[in-house]
Amino acid sequence: MKLKRLALVSMFFLLVMFIAACSGKEGAGSNNNHKEQGESSLSGSVSIDGSGTVYPLMALLAEEYMVKEEEGVSVEVSRAGTSAGFKKFLVENGTDFNNASRKIKDEELALVDELEIDVKEIKVALDGLTFVINKDNDWATEMTAEELKSIFLASSSVEKWSDIRPEWPEEEINLYGPNENHGTYEFFFENILEKEDLKDKIDLQQEYSSLVKLISDDPNGIAFFGFGYYVNNTDVLQAVKVDFGSGPVEASLETIAEDGPYAPFTRPVFTYLNATNVKDKPEVLDFAFYVLNHIDQFAGEVGFAPIPEDEIQKMIEQLEELK
Repeated sequence: MKLKRLALVSMFFLLVMFIAACSGKEGAGSNNNHKEQGESSLSGSVSIDGSGTVYPLMALLAEEYMVKEEEGVSVEVSRAGTSAGFKKFLVENGTDFNNASRKIKDEELALVDELEIDVKEIKVALDGLTFVINKDNDWATEMTAEELKSIFLASSSVEKWSDIRPEWPEEEINLYGPNENHGTYEFFFENILEKEDLKDKIDLQQEYSSLVKLISDDPNGIAFFGFGYYVNNTDVLQAVKVDFGSGPVEASLETIAEDGPYAPFTRPVFTYLNATNVKDKPEVLDFAFYVLNHIDQFAGEVGFAPIPEDEIQKMIEQLEELK
């Protein structure tokens, strides 16, 4: 009888322990769910500046991160331009990230060495340099890459549309583009024009919104900038289809690729991380991981083509080494 009672007590004790263990697991799961729904485990701030082209993508990621991942972290994204951004990044107590629509230059790398900081390059997406015209322009909707270059080159005699093709209007072409603060300008100058001078009459602007307005008001205008600013303004702009030798190609998320039909005007865009800052600011590294884990999810929403998954994984592995 005593043995039977002892067995019953033991079974009861084991049952209580089992229930307690299950409750503990449920509690842990509940905490994880709260974290996923926005409970913040980090605090502090992340500062980002640089490329106006990359700005819409990083601003979207920052908003998603603050709302859904870490409410206690403030992520501020500005858009001074790639080159201007590097000046804020490569200084003592500089920004945590610099967005760039071109690779970091040798003189900027020299500053990295001088400051003795660890900088990591993060490739975030692919962009297509896009030439845009007014909606009322019904003649220059398709051009060869060489014709487009001739419009902007100082050494070219092209001044009017009819200088390109005789049947086009005898109207002077008005040129617009982003100014020297922007990596888009540098990409255009260095990669498309191969470092030949632009025409003096080109109207260079700091704000991409200004370029959109100028072209939407000017039937004889043409401008260049990233695909994202075109795709978000198709109601007031049209893009020129470019013939690279095999027929006209329209810039799109399907054609923009480093080995695709729009490859000659395709470029990678980046954000650069000050990895030295992560030692004292874990929120900076956490945001970097968030960017890589979610970048392809949001790239298309703001006009960028995604990068291959294997490239993302290699960059994640590099960040893991910073933990």
